[in-house]
Amino acid sequence: MPDQVALITGCSSGIGRALAQEAARRGLIVYATARRAETLADLEGDIQALPLDVTDTDSIAAAVATIRERNGRLDFVVNNAGQSLFGPLAEISLDRIDGLLATNVTGQIAVCQAAVPLMAAAGGGCIVNIGSVMGVVTTPFAGAYSASKAAMHLVSDCLRMELAPLGIRVVEVQPAAVQSQVADNAIDNSDLERYARDDSLYHPVHTYIERRARASQDNPMPTDEFAERVWARLLKDPPPDLIREGAGTTAFRILELLPRAMRDRMFSKRFGLDRLQP
Repeated sequence: MPDQVALITGCSSGIGRALAQEAARRGLIVYATARRAETLADLEGDIQALPLDVTDTDSIAAAVATIRERNGRLDFVVNNAGQSLFGPLAEISLDRIDGLLATNVTGQIAVCQAAVPLMAAAGGGCIVNIGSVMGVVTTPFAGAYSASKAAMHLVSDCLRMELAPLGIRVVEVQPAAVQSQVADNAIDNSDLERYARDDSLYHPVHTYIERRARASQDNPMPTDEFAERVWARLLKDPPPDLIREGAGTTAFRILELLPRAMRDRMFSKRFGLDRLQP
């Protein structure tokens, strides 16, 4: 329907930007958001840009209030804003983990809390939480990021039940490898140089940690293709509860089925843990 309204977080680059542009192409009224609204100036299509920081409840409330005043309804909320973080859990910065969870989990819930009353008043809507296949199967050096995405998978399951009586559907999207700036952002956010120092237990395999941070950008699916596939399914009536798209999706299905001990051995070798000595 051309009058459907979508709020999408984290649109400064990558998946969020592509989802916003695809939604506009399909005729939705799109509010693309980012912490710094100026990063949205070059978005293509009929898209309205708003500042929104998912860690700031006042910022969230202001964005939703703007949509209420202009349109009086909100049909889609796409919780895409997020951080990535890589490193061994035994040494990774707890402050970094706190920041990761504040953005990837608490921030997404805060957006839901602000949007639900408007959706319920209009008779329903759809909340789309962008998780990750890494929240289903983790690897060495991805524990913090995987935990944040696994948390959102369970949050989505709970919200789906709690919001159904209000006419609000909840869809969980689990991207595999999709083209984005996630690797660069992960390296900026992960303090990878600390693991190269001699005082790190993991300094013999520090290059594997950086390799893991970049892994999702090995032959990824283009973001525009990902966005097209996701919106094609979101606009079905009804949409599916779970959407998996991206390069490597089939491989992750296989990994889910492998015995845990076999999977551990395979990942330990791939990411250099077999080279560590006690």
